[in-house]
Amino acid sequence: MSDKQRRSSLFRLKVWGDNACFTRLEMKVERVSYDVMTPSAARGIVEAIHWKPAIKWHISQIDVLKPIRWVSLRRNEVGIKMSPSSKQIFVEDQRQQRAGLFLRDVAYTIHAFFDLTEKAGTDDNVIKHQEMFLRRAQKGQCFHRPCLGCREFAADFDVIADKQVLPQRITETRELGWMLYDLDFSGKEPKPLFFRAYLENGSMKVPAWDSLEVRG
Repeated sequence: MSDKQRRSSLFRLKVWGDNACFTRLEMKVERVSYDVMTPSAARGIVEAIHWKPAIKWHISQIDVLKPIRWVSLRRNEVGIKMSPSSKQIFVEDQRQQRAGLFLRDVAYTIHAFFDLTEKAGTDDNVIKHQEMFLRRAQKGQCFHRPCLGCREFAADFDVIADKQVLPQRITETRELGWMLYDLDFSGKEPKPLFFRAYLENGSMKVPAWDSLEVRG
């Protein structure tokens, strides 16, 4: 099977929500969002709608549909995580109040496609998974509710048909600096990957996974 036969068509998915937080890794205490949705967050949204070991999603572009606006909030968080040795957590004992700088009233168009992986079986093919994704997205079905960075910031979504006009982007053009691309799980520990993000007329191009633009 050629590379062309293993790659899907390009999907466009509109996502939106009241708030979003695509957390900058360098901020250790307070949560501060990137200006624009990260590729890893976009991948998480399409995977929430349809994912199998037989496919791997790639994000090629993210369009910003609403002006970038901010809101500062204080919220309660639990200071520790559950582990296999933990029997229970008393939330009141571990509650921490933290400030965060989040995005508000956001909307994006995600451009994404998938490749068949080495785990694809004899009954897996591109057309089958394309139809599954489209059917689930059109019906609003998902394995779990997609989110805009943080679980409490739920995302609504709607697939954009091939002949449908794309939603209008904002006209802003500027450098976004180094942005989290995704996590590389090929080693013993997850390794963050970054790229230089640039917003041009409201659109952010996302380089390929194996591109020289992506750095660890």
